[in-house]
Amino acid sequence: MAVAASPGATRSPDKLAMQGGARSVPRSLRIPAWPRVTEADEAAVMRTVASGRFTSASSGEQEIESLEREWAEAVGAKHCVMVSNGTAAISVALGALDIQPGDEVIVPALSFIASAVAPLHILAVPVFVDIDPRTFNVTPEAVEAAITPRTRAIVVVHLHGLPVDMTEILAVADKHGIPVVEDAAQAHGALYQGRAVGSLGAINTFSLNVSKNLATCGEGGLITTDDDKLARRALMLRQFGELIPKQGERSYVGHMLGFNHKPNAIQAAFTRSQLERLPEEAEIRDENVRYFLDRLSALPGLLTPYVPEDRTHAWHILRFRVDPTALGLDPSLAGPLRASLMRALRAEGVPAGHYQMMSLPQQRVFQEQLGYGGYPWQLPGVEPRQYRAEDQPVTLAVIDDSFAIQKAHLSPDARPLLAAYADAFEKVWQHREVWTRYAAAMEHRTPWEKAAEISEAEWAEANA
Repeated sequence: MAVAASPGATRSPDKLAMQGGARSVPRSLRIPAWPRVTEADEAAVMRTVASGRFTSASSGEQEIESLEREWAEAVGAKHCVMVSNGTAAISVALGALDIQPGDEVIVPALSFIASAVAPLHILAVPVFVDIDPRTFNVTPEAVEAAITPRTRAIVVVHLHGLPVDMTEILAVADKHGIPVVEDAAQAHGALYQGRAVGSLGAINTFSLNVSKNLATCGEGGLITTDDDKLARRALMLRQFGELIPKQGERSYVGHMLGFNHKPNAIQAAFTRSQLERLPEEAEIRDENVRYFLDRLSALPGLLTPYVPEDRTHAWHILRFRVDPTALGLDPSLAGPLRASLMRALRAEGVPAGHYQMMSLPQQRVFQEQLGYGGYPWQLPGVEPRQYRAEDQPVTLAVIDDSFAIQKAHLSPDARPLLAAYADAFEKVWQHREVWTRYAAAMEHRTPWEKAAEISEAEWAEANA
């Protein structure tokens, strides 16, 4: 590779930035703040501060109950229960289904780790399944192959904002009498065959983390269901197993083993204000992202996000794969090409990065089965289990040959930035002989090999 030009040298627009050329994305173009905080958001927070009622245990509290009602209406579900965060939402949802220690819960091999540790929090055994190479979601074939007599729930993740093929998944689940939990943490407002995600499974979850499409000023989670009993159990589980009356005195009697996952009224108020803008902002985001992807779709060897005709995409994360054959190269170069391309794009000012550098079964907690001193895997009746990453080959391929753009596109004000990103992609493709040649000569290390080194160093520091 050419050495970058010295600081005082004139940068040529005809060269890649990693060769000393000028950046495609001006440094003055910054990622717009997300979430956008308006005067209405601030007023909602101050209204709650003035009320003096801050949690679901506060008598007369209105913000949490109002958000629950408004989100249930937005999704098309009968009930909504707010909890402290998205991970807690999954644990509470599984608890509401009466998942017992040692029960198996099917989860995707590619997701944020919360999807898999939430079952561990109630001593259930995660069982990982592979994904589709285009949608990045679990497939009905993989789910059915993983079902055993101990399977008690299927957690499907609408990864990056694209709904799972729920018709096929629910057919498999119904055939075996197993409830489905939608993890819609990244998919607020996405539709599957005209229905909102979060209205299709037995009980479903959302995150309100500050990074999400529907955010709060910190952390929060939502659970939706049409089942009266599941909703009641979720309410009890979020607060010490108690039944909290809307009016009258609290009994302080725990009727079941519950959590302390009470939500925060200030964060509920902030999200209520954000929710008023969600449809409009989602529509603008869709227009901006489609403009961006339309420009990139002409680039040979770049696989842009795929959206089947029967669903919409919330566009929480944009993931791109590299196809060596379309560039006239050997398929074995997919990983090196992705690494080389990421380097070129980042030099141009595009924040191309990883979304998860290793699959969930490759994470230390599953490889070493740490859990609670080896539990739930050591519980009586639980079959010995070895988590092998090679059992999910599509997941590994996607991690190795893909990269993601996160957060930069979420704001409705992101159009100029996305236009500059598209310019950068087109410039990089005009000079693709540079980064493809580099990829062919480089010594490639997979993302999980790099992540393992980082993990070892962090683990050593944590245990020093």
